[in-house]
Amino acid sequence: MLSSGFAGAPVSRSLTYGIVAASILASITDVKHYFYIQIDPHLWPYHQLWRLLTYQLCYTNSTEVLFAAMTIYNMRVIERLWGSRKYASFIILTYCLTAVLPPLLLAFILRPLSFNNLNYLPAGLTSIIFAILAQYHAVIPHIYKYRIAASAAPPANEPFVGLTFSDKSYVYLPAVQLSLSQFPGSLLCAFVGWAVGYSWRNEVLPGAMSRWRIPGWVVGIETKKREDEFEALRRRLETENAAAATGSDGRLGGDAGRRRTLGRQLLDQFRGAF
Repeated sequence: MLSSGFAGAPVSRSLTYGIVAASILASITDVKHYFYIQIDPHLWPYHQLWRLLTYQLCYTNSTEVLFAAMTIYNMRVIERLWGSRKYASFIILTYCLTAVLPPLLLAFILRPLSFNNLNYLPAGLTSIIFAILAQYHAVIPHIYKYRIAASAAPPANEPFVGLTFSDKSYVYLPAVQLSLSQFPGSLLCAFVGWAVGYSWRNEVLPGAMSRWRIPGWVVGIETKKREDEFEALRRRLETENAAAATGSDGRLGGDAGRRRTLGRQLLDQFRGAF
């Protein structure tokens, strides 16, 4: 887990490079207006439901790209802890859930309560990042803490006045900045992402969702074929039978290495009993 760079974290590397590349490409081609959601007019009059699948593919400004890339890089330790297959499965599952939940909450709850003032959902992977951040918060312990005092050399008998940070604060601070970058829409995405990640970790979601995994070949894991597994099992059983025959007959030669018939196995059982 102490390896530098993206060693042992291919999914985190692909996700980081993908965010940067997609955001730059959207800016160069001037298609950033396709990657955010306005309930009115995108969903209600025009029924552009495809935006639910595209609004998490990139960011629309360089500041968000920077903080998102930094946060994903700092949380690559989760992939090293879980493995690439589980980590990628969690990201895909979170993407599917957060593609629907924030727009629904904005359209049916927040927008009516705000008298149609809240109408904008920004582009970006903020929900997915905060779902990963929930796992980072629960799994990775802090190593040390430090304090920033509000006054110079306070007396020892007075309570401490200031802020307390840990070595994990440099991960949380860019994420907080990301959640407030396009308030209140970005904060809604962050809240939903954290709730999804927390629910997944505490098995609040249906069991099939928590146990679901993508095929191993997607992340470059070679899985053994069924025939190879049966062949290995057959060879192991033959080796055990040969060893058992050698032990019961008391000799190493002759038919010790050959497969015993059913009658011979019964005879060896009675011979051992008497």
